[in-house]
Amino acid sequence: MEAKKYSIITIGREYCAGGRSVAERLSKKLGIPWYDRDFAAITAKNSGYSLDEILEEGEELSEFSRFLNSFLNNVADYKSSFDEIYKAQKEALLMLEGPCIVIGRCSNLIYEEAGINSFDIFLYADEEVRLERAKIRDGNTDIDKKYLEKRDSKRENYYKNYTKHELADCRDYNICLDTGAMSYDECADILANILKDKLV
Repeated sequence: MEAKKYSIITIGREYCAGGRSVAERLSKKLGIPWYDRDFAAITAKNSGYSLDEILEEGEELSEFSRFLNSFLNNVADYKSSFDEIYKAQKEALLMLEGPCIVIGRCSNLIYEEAGINSFDIFLYADEEVRLERAKIRDGNTDIDKKYLEKRDSKRENYYKNYTKHELADCRDYNICLDTGAMSYDECADILANILKDKLV
């Protein structure tokens, strides 16, 4: 049986689990591009929404916003900015030419729905590890677990709203890695070793 080949690598992740850090390292090892915030710029250009709006609403949705979005979508002629941004991101994702790496944005299930072979990765880490990373990343030592839970919750709500799946369901990924138990370099090494002969 011929080994399965992949044109896209997706990375789903918890907040501050190291999605960008692993993607950057994996990109260098495989010699392929990776997309995250620069992808948001492409979406902004194609959608008419500003880059700030894409970054603010493009992957996070509070429980209240999710409820309001669902309620208002039943009102005639209402167009949710969340929905419009999601559609624009989806269109941009499907226009990407692989091989490449895409971070977040429900990309694993968008590609699955489109019948595109993607190798799907999920990164996670203990709360304490992610909390320390968040403090360093945001330059704010006052960040607490509630802040982390809020960011996680918004990301999970967004994912569930548009995919009807749970963000951390291991069945939606080919591999899940604990970036608290391994360094970013170790994670990238593992992934590169798996993927080096599987890209088209």
